[in-house]
Formats: sequence, C-alpha cells, structure tokens
Amino acid sequence: MGKLKAGIVGCGGIAVQKHFPALSLLKDEVDIIYFCDIIEERAVKAREQYGAPGAKVCVDYKDLLKDGSIDVVYVLTPNVNHSPITCDALEAGKHVMCEKPMAINYAEGKKMVDAAKKNGKKLTIGYQNRFRRDSRVLFAQSRSGELGEIYFAKAHAVRRRGVPTWGVFPDKAKQGGGPLIDIGTHALDLTLWFMDNYEPYSVLGQTFQKLKDYPEGNMFGPWDPATFETEDSAFGLIRMKSGATIYLEASWALNMINTKEAQVTLCGTKAGAEMSGDAYKNEGYSIINKVEHNILVSTQPSAGGGIYGFAGAGSQAPHDLEARQWIDAIKNNTEPLVKPEEALVVTQILEGIYESARTSKAVYF
Repeated sequence: MGKLKAGIVGCGGIAVQKHFPALSLLKDEVDIIYFCDIIEERAVKAREQYGAPGAKVCVDYKDLLKDGSIDVVYVLTPNVNHSPITCDALEAGKHVMCEKPMAINYAEGKKMVDAAKKNGKKLTIGYQNRFRRDSRVLFAQSRSGELGEIYFAKAHAVRRRGVPTWGVFPDKAKQGGGPLIDIGTHALDLTLWFMDNYEPYSVLGQTFQKLKDYPEGNMFGPWDPATFETEDSAFGLIRMKSGATIYLEASWALNMINTKEAQVTLCGTKAGAEMSGDAYKNEGYSIINKVEHNILVSTQPSAGGGIYGFAGAGSQAPHDLEARQWIDAIKNNTEPLVKPEEALVVTQILEGIYESARTSKAVYF
C-alpha cells in the first residue's frame, strides 16, 4: 500500500495540538488532502501549514466524504457530532479515527461500532494515554498476573482548578457533559484496559455544579459562570459482573491538593499499583506495593541508567505513538490498540453515571 490520503473534520484545538503535529512526522506515509471546519479560515490555515500539494478546504464534511481518494477520516469535532460524522464516513468507505469520547451516549456509540462492522472499515478512538510509557508498563504488569486478581480500582481524573475556557467545553448540548465525559473518560479507559474487564453490572453516580460561580485561580484564566452549563465534578461507583469494583472521580475544579489526571490505582490479590509522577509530560511511573519475605515493600522505577543527551524510544510522545500505530493498523490490516467495542463500554458506563445522578438511583446494565 502506498501513501494514505487523509481528510480532517475539525481543525480546532485538538487537531492543532495533537493530530497535526503527529501526522507531520508521518509525511512519508500519509498526505492530508482535505480540511473541513465550520470556520473556513481555520481550515485554510491548517491546509497552508499541514496540507499536501493541492489539498482542498470545505465547511461541510459531506463534501469531504465525496472524495473517493480519501482512505482515512479524522473526526475532531465537538462530542455531539462524533457519531453522525463517523457513521457517514464509514458508510462512505473510509477508516475513521474519532477523538474521545466516542459518543455522547451508548446508542450513538453503538451506531459507530455497527457501521464499522457493516462496511468492513477500521474505527478507533483517541485514547492516547494508553501509549504513555507508564501505561504500557503497568498494562504488561497487570496482564502478566503480577498483581493477581484486580478486584478494586480507582480511576483518577481530578484537577484543582483546570476548567477549559476555550471552545465549547462548558456547553452541555455540544459536549454532552463536563469533566466526566471529557477527562474522566481517559481514566476509565485506562482502568478497564488494565483490568481486562468490560462487563459492567451497575453504577451509582453523583454530579456537582458547586464551583461555577467561583472562577478565581483557574489555570486557564477565569471562566464565565453564565455559560458554565455542565457539572464541575462527578463521581461514580462501578460494579462489574465479576464483582470487581471501580471508583471513578472526575473534576475540572475541586478543592483538594492531591490531584491526579488520567491515572489509576489498582488493588490485586498479589500486589497493588498506583500511578504517580507527571503523566502529561510522559514522566509518570507506577509504585508497586506487595509483600516480600513477610515485609511490606514498595518499588518504583529507578531514575538512573540514562545516557546523557539521549532520551531513547521510551520518551516518544504518546500522541506520536498513537498516530504511528493507527496508520500501521490500516496499512497492515491489523487491529488498532484502541478497539471501538472497548470504547463503547466506557461510553456506556459514563452515561450510566449521568443517569444515576439525574435519577438518584443505581443504573443496572
């Protein structure tokens, strides 16, 4: 297979910060030939910087889908548009990389899975945290049996004051929710992946909108309380069919000091693991706790052993590794690391937490 031809739907922040830089490292394998955005100027600017010669621009994604030469479409839009655009792209015979979260609810996500199967095309979701160095190590430790049976976990996605003040993040109609669907989705994806458990039984959840009127101290600058429509924090207790239990915490703004984001705590019968360090700089690590020779011990990776001036392959950015693995999956006809069926369970659980919070009742699957 020669060079793949890609079309981008949505040229905003996630495209500029994550996907365009990653794809620019794969110029020998991928040409971006079409850029779509409802703000035409953004699409034009992206074409000028990242487009292949002759790349086109449009404001209606259906014009892009009419281009029969496009192999893969990137859906990088507000959450509410993920499912319809992805389904249309799959029906048009394109492979699809859709940004997280998969969809705003289970029904919309199921349409995406069904469309991929029906049309024989690949679909993946943008959970780049699986490609972090610490995530890959903990995955191997979990799946090798080093932790034993993992029966309790915590999925952490908590900021002290980190409400995004750009784009449509606080717009409930366009995003489907706030921090739970935005960053909680990453923590839950990692947790289920480590546990290899995708069979939820029930959830009990609660959401809060307590700090919307207190925008001071936000790391992205003050937000506008008048347009803050989503929850500012959400919590869920998830019981799996196996009996294993997961506690999920997600917040853009919470008055606590020890915050974690896209990190997980695992408790197994042989050992436990707690992700720590600066995950977003790809400098995270896991502390393993267990018993050895009748003594409680905790271990973590050594900082030594490096070579001055040489970072090595382990330091590659997660979004670069994600892009490489996805393109390889298309070219070699292999499965992407993030399977749509797995992402669908994440969406199902998140929807359950929102529903439980709305009704004040547990939700059973």
